[in-house]
Amino acid sequence: MTLKKTFLLLGLVLNLTISGYASQQDSTAARYDFTIDLTRVKDDKVQVTLQAPPISKSEIIYIMPKIVPGTYSVSDFGKFISDFAAYDAKGKALAVQQLDANRWKISNAQSLARITYWVDDTFDAAKREDVLFEPGGTNIEADKNFLLNTFGFVGYFEDMKQVPYALNITKPPGFYGSTALQAVASTDSSDCYLVPNYMDLADSPLMYNRPDTTVLEMGETEVLVSVYSPSGNVTSGPVAATVKSILEAQRSYLGGTLPVEKYAFIIYVPERVGKSGSYGALEHSYSSVYFLPEMPEEQFSSTIRDVAAHEFFHIVTPLSIHSEEIGNFDYINPKMSRHLWLYEGVTEYFASHVQVFEGLYDLEAFLDKVREYILTSKVYYNDTLPFTEMSAEVLTKYEDEYPNVYQKGALIGLVLDVTLRDLSDGKYGLRDLMLDLSKTYGKDNAFKDGELFDKIAELTYPEVREFFAKHVEGPEPLPLEETFRKVGIRYEPVATAQVISYGGFIPGFDQEAGKITVAETEDMDAFGRKMGFQVDDQLLELNGTDITPQNIREVIGDQLQQLEPGEKITITVGRMNGKGKLKKKKLKGRATAVERQQMHVLEPDPNATPEQKALRAAWLNDEK
Repeated sequence: MTLKKTFLLLGLVLNLTISGYASQQDSTAARYDFTIDLTRVKDDKVQVTLQAPPISKSEIIYIMPKIVPGTYSVSDFGKFISDFAAYDAKGKALAVQQLDANRWKISNAQSLARITYWVDDTFDAAKREDVLFEPGGTNIEADKNFLLNTFGFVGYFEDMKQVPYALNITKPPGFYGSTALQAVASTDSSDCYLVPNYMDLADSPLMYNRPDTTVLEMGETEVLVSVYSPSGNVTSGPVAATVKSILEAQRSYLGGTLPVEKYAFIIYVPERVGKSGSYGALEHSYSSVYFLPEMPEEQFSSTIRDVAAHEFFHIVTPLSIHSEEIGNFDYINPKMSRHLWLYEGVTEYFASHVQVFEGLYDLEAFLDKVREYILTSKVYYNDTLPFTEMSAEVLTKYEDEYPNVYQKGALIGLVLDVTLRDLSDGKYGLRDLMLDLSKTYGKDNAFKDGELFDKIAELTYPEVREFFAKHVEGPEPLPLEETFRKVGIRYEPVATAQVISYGGFIPGFDQEAGKITVAETEDMDAFGRKMGFQVDDQLLELNGTDITPQNIREVIGDQLQQLEPGEKITITVGRMNGKGKLKKKKLKGRATAVERQQMHVLEPDPNATPEQKALRAAWLNDEK
């Protein structure tokens, strides 16, 4: 996966109007009343206090999530909890037994009035095994920034996930809470939010810091773009302009309206790579959290557009289309859905397809993106593993196959889209199917996992059921060549082409320096030997352009390939001298063309028939 994206698949939509919570504001109502104090940070920890709802049992278990929807890995948020204590109304401590990393049993629970504990953040996890993907983690920086993925701070009592929550945030002076939640009360020192249950609370991240925000009015939808950049080099204004362009495209793509009233883009821009070594985003029903490094403005704009396109499309699935496993998620022992091809695959496909369909990509850029899906899925993952089987066992047996949901999953969406277009003479595609499924199910009506394929066939064509049986439930690879032929695209699994050489060495990555390196030189080509690359060289510049982990593909795949054979080329490397000090060294030579095999080449067929061109036009909204 290009950005190593991991995406949160949380369930149901929030109805965040003050009037909707009128009945809950009665002080006698049974609800959780949590306070997170951001003004008193101790050893990079904050205190959480719960005024407990009435408990009728003699014992009760308090739970922090082991796993949260869509992360498809164990997080064990209880590991970040310390000094857990329970008290009765008179302040007397109650007996507490910690059962495992995420559960605490409280005795004499009928007397329980209050729980307190301290929460450490995941960004600074001391142990490698405790490091979490940052967009799904928590950050505590006193007087600077607090990233509150709520499932990292707040839990629930066993069998009491449906009880309402009041979330009170005590905030430092001048701090603003960026979230899709609507505060029911707000002062200079505190905010109060009310949510109907734990699933919706866990679906509602917040970020507190001195504000850098831009609000976009998109028809009936209000969009908040909030940026935290410690260096100040990235600000919300230009980011919002990029976000607006993709949202306008998505609004047109979805039929003219965005099906949410409020949405929040919560964007953390670190000065260096986080402990996970990854960057990307996690989506929620009405918001998304981003952890994206600083990069040149054009590249940052392109990255945020691609990632935001994916995140925002989750308002369709799983918000409006989801299985029972997603709708009522078990945070300790979840049962996984078989349909990651739908939740992540179709969403990723839409994120790319919308950009060519609405004119943000040209055909070449779109085919490059599709080629990337094919190449990654074929090289790194098991192409004959049934996708439904992988999805159902993604937490255990097939954990390493999970990233393929963003690669082959997107290709499943593409093949299904072209198949539907072909069967309907171009009149009905995957977008239409998603709209029909949204009407059939909707946010409050989950489907049964084993019935979805039959329902889709019922809504469309019998041939579609056969496609699912062979290529999603079954082991047969996707019929890519046949699919692309229908729309006049030539697909060659292996082709030969002339390219400008980068040297032919095996690249590596110096995580501490954040630089691409020369890892191995044994198979270096003549150009590489003439340039004089050495093992452990850090790649710094190509003809004056900085080389970073984020832009390496563009530099090698685009800028380098634009050179003509014989043109001067200078590659600046960082190399250790005899005294062990890193020094810059310019390696100079002439651009050299080499014959290389290229895998999975896609290009328009110059001999495409009028019928093929017509189907392509319907598929990509290209009437030329």
